[in-house]
Amino acid sequence: MATVTQSVTEVCLRAREASRTLAALDTATKNAALTAIADALIARTDEILEANARDLEAGRESGLSDALMDRLALDADRIASIADGTRAIIALPDPVGEVLEGRRLPNGLDVRKTAVPFGVVAVVYEARPNVTIDAAALCLKSGNAVVLRGSSSAAHSNAVLSGIAADAARAAGIPDGAIGLVAGGGREELADLATQDQLVDLIFPRGGEGLKAALQAVATVPVIYAASGNCHVFVDADADLEQARAIILNAKTQRTGVCNAAETLLVHAEAAPAFLPDALRALRDAGVELRVDARTKTLAAAAGVDTLDATDEDWDTEFLASILAVGIVDSAGEAILHINEHGSGHSEAIVTRDTESARAFERGVDAACVYINASTRFTDGGEFGMGAEIGNSTQKLHARGPIGVRELCTFKYVVSGDGHVRS
Repeated sequence: MATVTQSVTEVCLRAREASRTLAALDTATKNAALTAIADALIARTDEILEANARDLEAGRESGLSDALMDRLALDADRIASIADGTRAIIALPDPVGEVLEGRRLPNGLDVRKTAVPFGVVAVVYEARPNVTIDAAALCLKSGNAVVLRGSSSAAHSNAVLSGIAADAARAAGIPDGAIGLVAGGGREELADLATQDQLVDLIFPRGGEGLKAALQAVATVPVIYAASGNCHVFVDADADLEQARAIILNAKTQRTGVCNAAETLLVHAEAAPAFLPDALRALRDAGVELRVDARTKTLAAAAGVDTLDATDEDWDTEFLASILAVGIVDSAGEAILHINEHGSGHSEAIVTRDTESARAFERGVDAACVYINASTRFTDGGEFGMGAEIGNSTQKLHARGPIGVRELCTFKYVVSGDGHVRS
């Protein structure tokens, strides 16, 4: 296991050495390591909770927001869920060596496009200690070594979790250095990791816009950004209003401090008088602060619901809190334009019984995940059957949406001949 006494370069060197063995490791050994990690998490729950309690106390003293405290917190059920996610990864097909496509050329050469690991993957993340295990498990299954860098707010939790994972994996036959942790440094440590382009193949940052900006300023290692989630729910003119009410309540209140929670509700003008009074009351009763446009404010006032005036900035904000921007639009087309202008390309939902509107929304909205009559809260590797995820990419190159084991592979072309030479 990497410790704080090792330099970033030393951790990355050990990961590079381990990656060469990992790339050729058999599925059974990788699955045995994942089983060992899952079992160790349950067996050492008390140790994890003790470390997490130290982080939570420090977070309270430093004034972390409720959303960040929720992301930071672990309990026995969350640890069991992390272990279950690790076991779910065991059940997934091993992507390494999968033939993505193959063909025989007219000259008789056989060409196979074959999945291979990236090599060394660095994951930089904020607050959420579960990412320590999710990232380690996904990288092991996909044959990659992983270098982890969590935030100082979860330092004790991450140290214990990475140590448990590294110990269990090593005992099961995974090479030493395959799970490394860098910690204890500030922004200079992040810059050091982001410029290890001779040792690290790819970085996944999982955090806010500040982390993204910090990496963009210095990174020489390729980066796939798991960006913020300014997500929308649009209630169309002929939506099932009971469905719409349930979807917006779930998307906004089921867990507010996550990237797939809804931050804006848009309602078609024809549905607004029937839908908004009850929906706004339900959201208010759930503790949601409502920031609304002028037309919504009129309906809210008539329904006795207190609101605040939405500012231009509110439409562009990922609140990660019990705050919701609400606006009325005159068409599905206007909703699509609004989402493409203000959204972050993460997860967007329409509630409608109109097939034409659903198809226009599906085709017109530029986002990694588009939902028809379902909550945005399903954008998650576990919910998508990936076991877990490293993050949700809003980029368009290589991978988009939840990053699981298949997305942690690149490919090579394997060409077989019989003494072929080019004329």
